[in-house]
Amino acid sequence: MALPSSSMRAASSTVYPVYLSLHHHPNNHHASLRLSRANHDNTHKCTQSPKILRRSLFSLPASFLLLHTSSSLAVDDTNTPSTSTIDTTITDRIFMDFSVCPSYFRSDRPLGAELSSCPDSEPLGRVVFGLYGRLLPVTTANFKATCTAAAYRGTLVHKLLQGQFFAAGRQGSRRDKGEVEPPSGLVRNSETVNPKAFELRHARPGTLSLCLGQNDDDDDIKLNPNYHNVEFLVTTGPGPCPELDGQNIVFGTVLEGMDVITSIATIPTYKPAERIRLFNDFAQLIGDERAQTARAMWNRPLKTVYISDCGELKVTKQSLSPPSLP
Repeated sequence: MALPSSSMRAASSTVYPVYLSLHHHPNNHHASLRLSRANHDNTHKCTQSPKILRRSLFSLPASFLLLHTSSSLAVDDTNTPSTSTIDTTITDRIFMDFSVCPSYFRSDRPLGAELSSCPDSEPLGRVVFGLYGRLLPVTTANFKATCTAAAYRGTLVHKLLQGQFFAAGRQGSRRDKGEVEPPSGLVRNSETVNPKAFELRHARPGTLSLCLGQNDDDDDIKLNPNYHNVEFLVTTGPGPCPELDGQNIVFGTVLEGMDVITSIATIPTYKPAERIRLFNDFAQLIGDERAQTARAMWNRPLKTVYISDCGELKVTKQSLSPPSLP
């Protein structure tokens, strides 16, 4: 038997492009798939992709159309950031009791009296925070130390942006105005300059975050070599707050008492008129320091909400992840 020549083997090994074309038979209501092979003379020519006739679409099987549509709508999610590798183990639990002091603005209120000694306090409820001690050990340790030292007791909720968050823990020496004096022994927080500390997002209500971008401490306090930032914020919902991402450090979440957070979020706030806003913008433009002092009153709750008590709850078993919201 004669072996095929080299030219015959080369011809037989030539790869011919195969096209998938749709052919509609007049006697058949289903589309048939026909394989056609290009001529050998046209193997080196550029060919166009087959086109589907409009009338053939009505006779195609539904499964083919679904397969073609799903493949064309496929999205490459290889660049989507993932937080599955971030360790959000809850290592510590902190409680805070929130209350309202109706007599805070009364004229017969004793001069210099702290909020913690409010005679007609109206409790709002207790909130329990879970802290991410493995992810942010320094931020967690400083926050826990401030709570256990009762430094947050009598602290005013000084800012509330409805639908976003409220802030507390503004630093200062005026305890009668609800300011905080950080306890001694706090560690210098190097996590505020670590990019990995800003990976978690403010994606859900009840997110506990260290105020950096939204910090309200005076500049002369921040310039102190022994300055420690203890101001924090809690997102109130109902949606996420992406404008806070990358500017503040998320280090915990609400475990219990989300109804208390919601009740604080419904308190009306002071909103200046448009004329006052324009005048304040002009004063800030010319460098008037009183503009910043006036802005500190904006978005302040019209009710005196403060932290009446705080402390640590002992954790018997560390939780691997924060609870899911309903």
